[in-house]
Amino acid sequence: MAVGPGMYDLWCTRVREETGATGVILIVFGGSIGTGFSMQAPPDLTLATPAILRQVADQIEADHAEGQL
Repeated sequence: MAVGPGMYDLWCTRVREETGATGVILIVFGGSIGTGFSMQAPPDLTLATPAILRQVADQIEADHAEGQL
């Protein structure tokens, strides 16, 4: 979740700590406790996240359109 712990918060914490990252978004599809996401980031990155996710979505769609997926 963007605010408060999400379904996969323990794993999100592990990734953030082990990578030394400032922020992490973890999206899980069909995981052991279901599909969900967790996010840990400071406020400035949290506010930037919608634009970042839009860029990711645009790139996925572009890759698909180019036959790369």
